[in-house]
Amino acid sequence: MDGRTALVTGGARGIGLEVCRILAAEGMTVLLTARDAGRAAAAAAALAADGADVRPLALDVTDDASVAAAATAVRADPGRLDVLVNNAASFADWTETASTADLAGARGVMETSLWGSWRVAQAFLPLLRDSPRPRLVNVSSGGGSHGDPQFGLTTRGGAASGYGVAKAAVNALTACLAAELAGTPVIVNAVDPGLTATAPGMEEMGARPVAEGAASVAWAALLPDDGPRGGFFRDAAPLPW
Repeated sequence: MDGRTALVTGGARGIGLEVCRILAAEGMTVLLTARDAGRAAAAAAALAADGADVRPLALDVTDDASVAAAATAVRADPGRLDVLVNNAASFADWTETASTADLAGARGVMETSLWGSWRVAQAFLPLLRDSPRPRLVNVSSGGGSHGDPQFGLTTRGGAASGYGVAKAAVNALTACLAAELAGTPVIVNAVDPGLTATAPGMEEMGARPVAEGAASVAWAALLPDDGPRGGFFRDAAPLPW
């Protein structure tokens, strides 16, 4: 993997930070992004202290100018991009239903999960197209699936509707991008990291360690050239959505 470059949105904490760690351990140069430049710098420094080539980059996926500036910066240095992981997420209200949802809040979740991923994909696809082995990974969720028996769209009385609808849209975006890029080297997939302990108290909900959820995401970033395309996966196994 030496010489390859990966960019991870929402990389300063949780799953994103661990994905940065995994990809750096594979020998990649990793661009760790966060909305706040200071947080990105601190997180990147912590990983780089172990000898990894991890570099901070300010990137707000909800802001056109921020995304465009980040793409310009990457084009200048390191001048290439081989892996893009759309991981940035927004706070979700796990109790809301479609009939009672605060639409302003739901719009915020959609802005980050769907429009943010879409915006970043568009900005960085020209660089990915120049890579010999490009990978684009959208971090999704079983919450946006009809097939997840625990957290799917129609389970729990339709709770967490804003989050579920946003992640279902991410899966749809993934399918559209994969179909468009089917004749190119760019491999596009969506990944559900599973319920992961990214906040206090989540272990009591049955959440698994962050390292396990991140490994599920990193798998898609490290696929071989004949790997699957346009799918939705958890732990390398396909999921219905």
